[in-house]
Formats: sequence, C-alpha cells, structure tokens
Amino acid sequence: MLSPVQGKSVIVTGASKGIGKGIAQVFARHGAKILIVGRNGGDAEKAAEEINQNGGTASAFSADVAKWEDMTAMAEAAAERHGGIDILCANAGVYPQTKMEEMDPAEWDQVMGTNLRGTFLSVKACLPHLKKSGEGRVILTSSITGPVTGFPGWSHYGATKCGQLGFMRTACMELAKYGITVNAVLPGNIITEGLADLGEEYLRTMAESIPLKRLGTVDDIGNAALFLASKEAGYITGQTIIVDGGQIVPESLEALQEA
Repeated sequence: MLSPVQGKSVIVTGASKGIGKGIAQVFARHGAKILIVGRNGGDAEKAAEEINQNGGTASAFSADVAKWEDMTAMAEAAAERHGGIDILCANAGVYPQTKMEEMDPAEWDQVMGTNLRGTFLSVKACLPHLKKSGEGRVILTSSITGPVTGFPGWSHYGATKCGQLGFMRTACMELAKYGITVNAVLPGNIITEGLADLGEEYLRTMAESIPLKRLGTVDDIGNAALFLASKEAGYITGQTIIVDGGQIVPESLEALQEA
C-alpha cells in the first residue's frame, strides 16, 4: 500500500476535463487538496464542484499555462488556499490535428506555447513552494505520440511531447538537491470526452490494436501519477511510465492476431 497523500497540496493543470480531470479525481479520492487549473473558469469550477460533492477538497483557478503572470498567480493561490504546494501535475496540453502542408506557423507556436512553454512556466512558478515541501513531486503528462510513435497531423504535438522529456531529464538533475523528483506519464489511447464522440466503431477498431483489447481510462493515468507522487517513488526521478495497455509493443496488427 502506498503512503497516503492525505492533506497534500496538489495542482493539476488542464484539469477541467479529460485526463487532467481524471488525475485530479484520483488524488482527491486519496485525500489530497486539489487546485483545478484551466483556461475556462466555468469548466474548472464545475470540475472542482464535482470533486467536492463526492467528499473531496478542490477549488478552481482560471489560468493560461503559457502566461508567466498566470502561473505565478496560480502558485500563490495554491499556497494560500492549501498551505503550500507538494505536487504539481503539469498536464495542460492542446492537440489540434493538422498536417504540415496545411499548418499555419501560428498553430505550431500555439501548441509549443501551451504544451512546452506551459510545462516550464508551471514548474518554475511552483518551484519556491515545492522546495519548502521537502518531498516535492512534479509529474508531467507527455504521450506515446512523439517520444515513441507518430501520427499524421501531430508533428507539433509530438515535438512538444518529446520536448517535455528533454526538459524532464535536466530538470530532475537541477531539482534533486531540493528533494524534488520529476517524472512523466506517457498515455496511449485514453477514453475522454472527445474520443467518445468519435463513435463505437472507431473505439472498437482502436481497441483491436491494443494487446489488452481496451482503451485506457483516465483513472489508469491518475493511478500512475499517484504512484510517482508517493513516498515509495521517492528514489525514482527523470523516468517515464508508458500507460497504453501494451499498444506500442506489437510490430504489426498481424503480430497481435498471431498471439
């Protein structure tokens, strides 16, 4: 059994929906105090209220992770409301699907700004409080897309997800002297609001390419983040956990059929 995160102060960026919301709910169920961060304040409020209605502790904060002033305000809000910051789940990300020939350079910059600059700014803003924690934890939401696989239309997204891991490997060295660990979770195909809208046939086809024959849930990602935030994971830093049901293992669909 993992040591409890009861009473820990946790920030989850991009937590008003999808994977971020799932991460926040997992930590809340284990007694942590959550700051739900999202660009849409109304959605963030709804996500926080859902946690509170289920017996957890959460509040919302509207912020754009690509803006330094927003990130410093976010960190101060978490410290003021929850007595510090123990865990940062840097999850916020955007993933418009556009092939390179059609992509406007402004779209590239937007994805870089949110996914990569946003990772750096959120960690930097929280750093003074994470240092005071003594056992600070930073968990990045990367992806199998980019670091391991590729997909048409996501050259910018894949580049940012690789970039997060390059950032992680240096950040973990710089922050180790403060007892802070920096790790990443790499999700595969996870059922979220947007994915569910693609229809049952699409989901079934996707599941066929996964050895475990199902898509992941947001809880699957939240549980991996919870482990990396635990005291038991205190000697793990600069590492990645792929949570994909074995999706990246087969060299082809035929390999799965042979199994």
